Amino acid sequence: MAGKARSAIVNALITKLKLIDGSGTFNVDLANNVTNKLIFWDEVNDFPYVSVVAGNEVREYLPGGFKWGMLGVNIRMYVYGEEPLDELEKVLYDIETQLDANNVLTYDTGKSTEQITILSIATDEGLLAPYGVGEITAEVRYQL
Repeated sequence: MAGKARSAIVNALITKLKLIDGSGTFNVDLANNVTNKLIFWDEVNDFPYVSVVAGNEVREYLPGGFKWGMLGVNIRMYVYGEEPLDELEKVLYDIETQLDANNVLTYDTGKSTEQITILSIATDEGLLAPYGVGEITAEVRYQL
C-alpha cells in the first residue's frame, strides 16, 4: 500500500510541476518536460528537463497505530544556454515556488500530504557549461 502512495505522490508532484508554463509569475516554460524517469544530462534533447523520483522513506510509529511516512524526493533539472546558472536559478525558483504553493498535495482520492520540506538545493556550479544541472532534495510527510 505504501508503494502505491510513493508513486502517487511523485505523479501528483509531476502534475503540479507541469503547470510551470512561463505564464504569470513563472520564469520558465517546462513544456511538459517533467517525468518520473531519471536520465543523465547527455541523454536530454529538449531543455529545460525535470526528473522527479522517489528516494528513501523513513517511518515514524506513534501510539494508537498512527504512522507517518517521510518520503525523500529528488527533483533533478537540466538546462542549456549561454548562461546555464542563470537558467538554472529560474527553474529552481519556479519549482521551489510550486512546492511551497502545494505544501498540502492531494495524491489520491481523499489522501493528501501533510508537509513538503525542501532539504537541499544544489547545482553543478557551472562545471558543465553550456549545460546546467541542479537538484532539489525534498521530504514529503504523509500519513500511512
